Amino acid sequence: MIKGRSSGRAARMVGGNRPERVLILASFVNRVGNGLFNTASALYFTLVVDLPAVQVGAALTVAGLIGLLAGIPGGHLADRRGPRTVMMLALTVQAVSMSALVLVESWAALTVIATVDQLAAAAGGAAWGALVVRVGTDRPALFRAKLRTYVNLGVVLGTVGAGFAVAAHTRTAYIVLILGNAASFALCALLLFLLPDYRALAPPPMQRRWIALTDRPFVTFTALYGAMGLQYPVVSLLLPIWISEHTDAPRWTVAAVSAINAGVCVLLQTRIGSRIETLRDGGRGFRTAGLLFLLSCPMMALSAYAPVWAAAGLVVAAIFVHSLGEIWESSAGFALGFGLAPDHAQGQYQGLLGLGFSAGQALAPAILTTVVLGLGTAGWLLLGVFFAAVGALGPSLERWGTRTRSRQGAEAAGPGGEQDGAHV
Repeated sequence: MIKGRSSGRAARMVGGNRPERVLILASFVNRVGNGLFNTASALYFTLVVDLPAVQVGAALTVAGLIGLLAGIPGGHLADRRGPRTVMMLALTVQAVSMSALVLVESWAALTVIATVDQLAAAAGGAAWGALVVRVGTDRPALFRAKLRTYVNLGVVLGTVGAGFAVAAHTRTAYIVLILGNAASFALCALLLFLLPDYRALAPPPMQRRWIALTDRPFVTFTALYGAMGLQYPVVSLLLPIWISEHTDAPRWTVAAVSAINAGVCVLLQTRIGSRIETLRDGGRGFRTAGLLFLLSCPMMALSAYAPVWAAAGLVVAAIFVHSLGEIWESSAGFALGFGLAPDHAQGQYQGLLGLGFSAGQALAPAILTTVVLGLGTAGWLLLGVFFAAVGALGPSLERWGTRTRSRQGAEAAGPGGEQDGAHV
């Protein structure tokens, strides 16, 4: 009896129903694998395979750029054939391509295999977005917040595991990481068999095929979401360089930044994200995120002028505020990204959103290192103002999107007010 009650409490903590628990577990497993691989992949190819760092970077850049092309078509396929089917196919391709990386001995082989992996990742990401909408129907904001909590936790655990392989620094250890990531893709695909096979939703009559590309409010949101996404490399790239080269903070502060960021997101994502449910909540949440980044960026800049422990304190406080902004930004992104998309085209819309986000991430290193590191304090202040300005557009974007969706709904209704097509 006690065991049964404990299992019930665990189930309620993870998700509200069986499909939600399955998708959370599958995403968690997948992200543990990502954490294993992402932490040590560059070291494996440069130090073990002995490829020049420039070649590794070029191969991954080429793969990433080509992979962007698969997001929208992959999402459209998920809308027409069912998101579970497309996501399982993408995961299977990634499991095979990831396993093949252990055979890489040249730049050409790395480029080809990484490109296949990125094409599958983009298509699978769009299908995943559509699947999240179909699974999280009861309280979507709460489900998505829990999902991101466990995704973050999975990355943390995978990163910790990768640390042991990096410490061992043997070919065998790195190969275990790569094959572990491949196994996570395969296990994730198998877990999706436990989900219902959600069927495609019929589009309204005379619906354009590439509707997402003609939806101006959503295209605008995609651009804003990609721009706001620059906040992620602030933690992983910009702040570690700033701490090391421009402050007197102890070197352990660099590691503390990632730990605090992950911890705050794991502990507070569900608490905050579950309250951002509607489009209006999303617009306001986007604005709140921008204001939090406006507060955190000057704090990071000030750390360069403080003595050792004061600098460390400023960095810790700054990353805490920044992490709160990340939670608000991601939660607002869920509300707007899923809420503005029609049900029958969620995959296509999520593919477009992924394209915008990935493009922003590709440009982020050059922008952040050139502008912020190049201008120093002024660069940090400019970055904070930029985030605040982008976030300030959230409420206006929400009103624009709501207005156009209401008009589309009225046009889809017949003279008697009944819907002629599928629910949008």
